[in-house]
Amino acid sequence: MILDDKTQDKPKIEYPTQWGFKLIGRDKEALLLCIKEAMGDKEHLCSFGNASKTGKFHSYNASCVVESQEERDRIFKYCQEHNDVDMVI
Repeated sequence: MILDDKTQDKPKIEYPTQWGFKLIGRDKEALLLCIKEAMGDKEHLCSFGNASKTGKFHSYNASCVVESQEERDRIFKYCQEHNDVDMVI
């Protein structure tokens, strides 16, 4: 399916599927801890993304296989509401 500004339909996602999350924040260790907490015992990959030019912000990329929309949303929401995370994409 091709999405553009005229398409109202959401893409259909078939589960289970590999899904990625990008977390941005100021404290690298706190971001790593948030990812570990959000994933729990779930097998996942995590890698450093970037640091801002001033070194004030850092990003990490995390990915895992999600079994459902609910699980995907739960992980996203956990990260989004974490005090040390400024943004989740």
